[in-house]
Amino acid sequence: MFAPTPRRMAFSLALALSFPLPALAADDAELSALRDEIRQLRAAYEQRLADLESRLEQQQAAPAPAAAAPVAPVAHAAPRGGGFNPDVSLILMGQYRRMKDIDERHISGFTSVAEHGDDDHAHGAGSRGFSIDHSELVFSANIDNRFTGLANFAMADGEVEVEEAWFETLGLGHGLTVRGGRFRSGIGYANQQHPHAWDFADASLMYQALFGEHASYANDGLQLRWVAPTPVYLEFGAEVGRGANFPGTDRDTNGVGSGALYAHLGGDVGTSHSWRAGLSYLNARAEDRHSHFEDVGGEEVHTNFSGTSRAWILDGVWKWAPDGNARDRYLKLQGEYFIRKERGDLECNGATGTACDGGVDSDYLTRQSGWYAQAVYQFMPEWRVGLRYDRLDPGTQDYGVNNANLEREDHNPHRTTLMADWSPSEFARLRLQWARDQSMAGETDNQLWLQYIMSLGAHGAHTF
Repeated sequence: MFAPTPRRMAFSLALALSFPLPALAADDAELSALRDEIRQLRAAYEQRLADLESRLEQQQAAPAPAAAAPVAPVAHAAPRGGGFNPDVSLILMGQYRRMKDIDERHISGFTSVAEHGDDDHAHGAGSRGFSIDHSELVFSANIDNRFTGLANFAMADGEVEVEEAWFETLGLGHGLTVRGGRFRSGIGYANQQHPHAWDFADASLMYQALFGEHASYANDGLQLRWVAPTPVYLEFGAEVGRGANFPGTDRDTNGVGSGALYAHLGGDVGTSHSWRAGLSYLNARAEDRHSHFEDVGGEEVHTNFSGTSRAWILDGVWKWAPDGNARDRYLKLQGEYFIRKERGDLECNGATGTACDGGVDSDYLTRQSGWYAQAVYQFMPEWRVGLRYDRLDPGTQDYGVNNANLEREDHNPHRTTLMADWSPSEFARLRLQWARDQSMAGETDNQLWLQYIMSLGAHGAHTF
């Protein structure tokens, strides 16, 4: 015999109500008994419905069955086989460059690339003819649920340099992020961009003058960033570090060699426009920072500077893309301005017969400035054109008693650059660039570049 169910009871009730009662059973006793049976069926049916609704509510209120708990990371545990699986990318860069044959390229009035570095083929100086440029091997991955990490190795002509190697916090809360290790400073706008992300084949004169052969400032230290909870983008940052890179030097001390502060403000204007502006400050210390000059007689002499270098940078960028769609068309306007002051002591040494024969010590005080402005327009998918203008002002150069010994060039370095590039995909770019370079007094160098940039593997999105 089947157990009664609500569906069967409802069906029995419907049958009972649908058929007429026989006339012979229509007396009062039988009618009363039939009514009692129907009432009992109805009560049982309603009770079963109530029970089912109660059970359903209990099931909905009960917690879902627990899934298998994730294995918590074990601190300091060595990764087992297959445990290290980072994102890896390789950036290949190369070029052909046609330019004048100049022995020592420099920026007049500034302690520039070739004057303080040993690498005559740095980004600013370049090399003539065919060459491979700055290629990068990048590893990045989340370390655990609290940290992520990145390592970037620059490779050129048999040399490997650690450009960046840092860890960064995840989910610290309250808009705070801490980064430690070797990293590109957050000062300025273009400083955080690697060479493959530049809109032109070389860095601006401003960055070459400020930061030397690498045309960017990197540091070993700590960085703290805070994004404020405001309707517009508002970020503040502070950094302390070793300060070993130009304009500072490696002083081999327990103290801090450099510090930086910056603030960035940005937002959207409608659906087609976005912008960002920033103000930055860098303070670096130098000890026996080597460079060389010409004395008043045209002979080469060597100098060592010890003191402080302070720079202020104002930057801004404006982007336009119709309805926010930058895939087909966009315009990017970008510019930066800097003021740098250096104060300290200058030691001048030269060979016998030069103005600094025997060594001359003096005070040192300079105040210099410069800027660049550029526009890049993508007029159709895959194709862009760009225009950049650079101009520097050597400003005040007070060498104390060495004013009588050292030659100073009365020239404002400047340069005009045009470029066109084709990017058939997000992983490949071919670029043609022409520049009229007048960064050296008495020299006008018409330069032609052909450049390729190829990206292999996973590569994260670039910053705004």
